[in-house]
Amino acid sequence: MRSPAGLLWHAAGALAAPLLPLYLHWRARQGKEVTARLPERRGHAGVARAPAPLVWLHAASVGETLSILPLMEALIARRADLHLLVTTGTVTSAAVLGQRLPPALANRVIHRFAPLDVPSWAARFLDTWRPQLGVLVESELWPNLIAAARARRVPLALVNARVSARSAGLWARVPGLARALLGGFRLVLAQSEADAARLRGLGAPRAQCWGNLKFAARPLPADEAELERLRGLLGGRPVFLAASTHSGEEALVLVAHRILAQDRPDLLTVVVPRHPQRGEAVALEADGRLFVTGAGEEGRRVARRAAGEDPGPATAVYVADTLGELGLFYRLASVALVGGSLVEHGGQNPLEPARLGCPILLGPHVWNFAEVVDRLTAAGGAVRIPPGPDLAAVLAREAGDVLSEPRRGRDMATAAAAVAADQAGLPDRVAEALLALLSPAIGTDGRAEMVGMERD
Repeated sequence: MRSPAGLLWHAAGALAAPLLPLYLHWRARQGKEVTARLPERRGHAGVARAPAPLVWLHAASVGETLSILPLMEALIARRADLHLLVTTGTVTSAAVLGQRLPPALANRVIHRFAPLDVPSWAARFLDTWRPQLGVLVESELWPNLIAAARARRVPLALVNARVSARSAGLWARVPGLARALLGGFRLVLAQSEADAARLRGLGAPRAQCWGNLKFAARPLPADEAELERLRGLLGGRPVFLAASTHSGEEALVLVAHRILAQDRPDLLTVVVPRHPQRGEAVALEADGRLFVTGAGEEGRRVARRAAGEDPGPATAVYVADTLGELGLFYRLASVALVGGSLVEHGGQNPLEPARLGCPILLGPHVWNFAEVVDRLTAAGGAVRIPPGPDLAAVLAREAGDVLSEPRRGRDMATAAAAVAADQAGLPDRVAEALLALLSPAIGTDGRAEMVGMERD
């Protein structure tokens, strides 16, 4: 990138490189990296390169990874010789991909952790894998990686792209870098018309909106035997689910539980922390706030799934601190709060409960899914709690209304499911557009032989 900001970023990446291995090892000690796979973060492959044609898809974390699973299936269905390299940036996303990858794709998909945005590491990554197409998801705009791909004439696409008004304002401070990054994409597909307009303003003149791939994601899975077992244990108890919660939200949920339990002493509140490693702390907080002490297995008021505990008859709060089981608890819930929305995080994906027939409650902070939330609330498929000092009380009131009126819950679920079912054919359309970008001629070494592309 020849803009001053691009040159500065390039220099900063090169200068930081000697210190970044220490940073990666520190992250590994925190459980945020896999020690044995740290070389991948420096661009090393670790395995033999997949045969061409190879499409590289990069998704930052869990939500982005899940959103491209139908797209991956659509790509493979159209090209019998295609292989996919999927890079992500988090341990959780790698685990979820392993769990959710359809068996038919297992031998066609390779996962690697993405290299950090160091010029030499990005170059090593691309020179090793030599993809014929790069597909970046949402807002993964790494200047050195993009510059390295363009220098190697790898066509790039940005799909399900999003840029908030705040982020657009920050990018506008470095307009040369923004234009250099976005102008190099052969295809830019935004999640919403507002995102497309912001991207065009920043330097992607052909950015357009076909829809949101998260609308087309598959329903979250659940083990059917375990689902039936838990249903048997619960025996028809009402279940208030707080899904994908972040720090600060559990306290509000526990206050709401105490209010709800005054009229519903058999209520079970299930808390699924966004980060399962917080489970023990969440359970301790619940125990303290409910002023209870454990009294043996049957009398346990707070139980943790990661500790092997089941919700007993006296359990008031069940902390489901395991990975990849959110689909199980959405199916069990009578009503669900989608986390990340009571605190200033921006909200988690409300389409996940919408696909599973679960009435949805949302807090005031939902900018990550603003358009989706607008559609859900307009259709009557979700209730959004306004900002204010009494969030917990309002949450309890809205949850109580749904619990008291089963028909209202069913109507909400039906409306939400209709919104979630929209654009089911989007992955096929996006796959066709991406495959059109593949080089018509692939050299014997696997390099794309692009003609007529601008060089940096």
